[in-house]
Amino acid sequence: MSAARPLSTLRTIAVVATLPLLLTACGYGSEAKKEDDKAKVAATGDKKLSASEVRIGYFPNLTHATALVGLQEGLIQKELGGTTIKTQAFNAGPSEIEALNGGSLDIGFIGPSPAINGYVKSKGSNLRIISGSASGGVKLVVNPAKIKTLDDLKGKRIATPQKGNTQDVAFLNWISEKGWSVDPESGKGDVSVVRTDNKVTPDAFKQGSIDGAWVPEPTASKLVSDGGAVLLDETTLWPDKKFVITNIIVSQKFLKEHPDVVEAVLAGTVKTNAWINANPDQAKASANAKLAADSGKPLDAAIIDPAWPGIATTDDPLAATLKTQSEWAVKAKLIEQPDLTGIYDLTLLNKVLKAAGKPEVSDAGLGAK
Repeated sequence: MSAARPLSTLRTIAVVATLPLLLTACGYGSEAKKEDDKAKVAATGDKKLSASEVRIGYFPNLTHATALVGLQEGLIQKELGGTTIKTQAFNAGPSEIEALNGGSLDIGFIGPSPAINGYVKSKGSNLRIISGSASGGVKLVVNPAKIKTLDDLKGKRIATPQKGNTQDVAFLNWISEKGWSVDPESGKGDVSVVRTDNKVTPDAFKQGSIDGAWVPEPTASKLVSDGGAVLLDETTLWPDKKFVITNIIVSQKFLKEHPDVVEAVLAGTVKTNAWINANPDQAKASANAKLAADSGKPLDAAIIDPAWPGIATTDDPLAATLKTQSEWAVKAKLIEQPDLTGIYDLTLLNKVLKAAGKPEVSDAGLGAK
C-alpha cells in the first residue's frame, strides 16, 4: 500500500427545489464546464504516444488535489510528452460519467458513489477504476449553539451534498448505526437530511435553514469560518483512518486502445502525489492557484489552511472502503446489491508503482478477470 501523508486529512428532506446545483463534491448532476484555455501542448520532439490528446476531467475541489497540482505543475503533461492534455472541470459526478460514457472524456477524477453507479448502470461495460487519488477530507460541522453532542443531531436539519452521493451515503449509515430512522427518498425522519449543493450550504448555514452539514473540504472549513464547529471527522469512523474520497477512472475503450497513454497519466499522478506529500505547503499553494485559474478566485487562507491537512493524497484506491461504501448504499436502499467484480484494473498502476520502487496496491478482489 502506498503511503498517504496528510496534505498540510447518507436520505433526507429535500432542499428547496430552486436551489441551484453548482459545485458538488462526489455528487450528481450538472453540466461540465470546458476549460478552453487549459490544454497543455507539449514541445515538438517529445516522445510520441498512441493518442495525440487525452481528455481528463476533474472537480475544482481540494479532494481532487492530485488533478489540481498535477495539472498546475505540469507533472502529468511531462509524462505524456507529445500527447496534449485537454481538461474539463465538472460540477458533479453524473455529468462526468455521462461524458465518459458518451466518448467526450477519457480519464476522470471522481468519487466512489458515482463511480459505482456508473459501473453498475452500464453493467460493467464502460469504466474501470485505475488508481486512487485521495482519502479523507469529510467532516460534520454544526451550529454549536444548537448542537453540542452527537446525540443532539436528533431532530435537527443536517445537509449533505446530494441524495446518494458519497457523503449522503456515509451520513445515512451513521444515522442507522445510531438506531435512528430516516426515509432515504424524502430525507424525513429522526434527523432531517437536507440535500444541498455545496456552493449553497454556507449561505443556508448562515441563514439558519440548516443546523449543520456532513460535507467535504473546503465546504467544511467554510462553515467553520462562518461560526460552525467540527463535531466529527469521518476519518475517525474508518480503520486506519483511511477511506476513498477520490478515484481515477478511465473509459474501457480508451484503456484498451491507448494503454500507453493511460500508463503515462498514472506515472504523472504517482509523481504528483509524491511531490504533494514531500512539499505540502508548495502543493497547497499550487492547488489554490489552479482553483483560482478555474474559478477566478483563490480560497482564503482562513479556509484552505485548516482544510488542507484533512486530505491525504494516495495512489492506493483503498478498494475495501469502496466495497464498504457500496454496502452502505444498499443498506440505505439507495441502490440494489451491485456486482462490482471488474470495477478495478490496477495493472498499469502497479506497473508504475513497481518501476518507482513502491509496493503494489490491492483491488480487494474486485479486479477485472
